[in-house]
Amino acid sequence: MMDFENMLHDEFTSNSFRFIFLGLIFLLGICIGSFLNVVILRVPKGESLVKRSSHCMTCGTKIRPIDLIPVFSWLMLRGKCHNCGEKISARYPIVESLNGILFVLTFWVLDINAKAIITCLLMSLLIVVAFMDWDTMEIDLRILAIIFLCAVPMHLFADGCVSIKSHIIGALVISVPFFIIGEVSRPIIKKKCGEDFRAIELGDTLLMVAAGAVVGTRVIIVSTLIGLVAAAIGGMINKIVTKESKFAFGPFLSIGIAIGLLWGERIADWYLGLMKFE
Repeated sequence: MMDFENMLHDEFTSNSFRFIFLGLIFLLGICIGSFLNVVILRVPKGESLVKRSSHCMTCGTKIRPIDLIPVFSWLMLRGKCHNCGEKISARYPIVESLNGILFVLTFWVLDINAKAIITCLLMSLLIVVAFMDWDTMEIDLRILAIIFLCAVPMHLFADGCVSIKSHIIGALVISVPFFIIGEVSRPIIKKKCGEDFRAIELGDTLLMVAAGAVVGTRVIIVSTLIGLVAAAIGGMINKIVTKESKFAFGPFLSIGIAIGLLWGERIADWYLGLMKFE
C-alpha cells in the first residue's frame, strides 16, 4: 500500500496527479493570498477585515466580482482600475503569487501531511508580518500570537517533530539575546542620534519568541543566521538607495524563518556534519 505521507515523491505516483494536486494547491494559495492583501492593508489602519467590500483606493469604486480573481484579474486589467484607470499596485499579485508559490513549495518539500498544512498557515502569517513591517515598521501582536499558538498543532499533529523542551528553548534562545541587544542599544542610539529606538525592536524579538516556539531550537538558530545574512545584504542595499540606516528587520527574519521551516533541520544536520572530524 502506498504511504500517503510520501505520495508526491512515491515512484508509483503519476506526474498527472502531482500536476493537478500542486495546481490546486497553488490556486488555494493565491486565493488566500488575496485575503492576505486585505489583512496587510487594513489591520495597521484598524479597519474591519469583513465589513467593507474591496474598493479602489483612488476613486473608491467597489471592485467588481470579476476583478477579484487573484493574479489573473490584475493581469486582465493591465494593473489599472476599471473605473478611473488609476494604476493598481503590483503588490497585490506579488503577495498572491508568493503565497501560492510557498504553498506549492511547502507540499513539494514536506509532502502531504499535517506538518505541511501547518507550515502553509505559517508561511501566510510570515508574509503578513514581512509586508506589514515593511510598510509600517511595526508587527501586529495578534499575528504573532497566532504564530505562537501554531506551536501546539505543530507538536501534536506533526509527528512530534519538535520536543516540548525544544519548543521552550527555541522560544528563548534567540529572543533573549535580541531583547538584551535592544535594551543596551536604546540609550546608546538615543545619545548618539537623538532618536528613541532599539537596534532590534520588540516586535522583532517577539517574532523570534513565537517562531522559536513553533520550530524549536535547531531550526530557529538556522533561521536567525539566514535572516541576519539577508538583513545585512538588504541593509546595505537600503543604505545605498535611501541613504538611511534604519530599515525593517521583520521581512528578513521572516525569510529566514520560512527557509528554516522547509530546510532548517537539513541545514543544521549538514552544518553539524561539517563539524565532525572523524
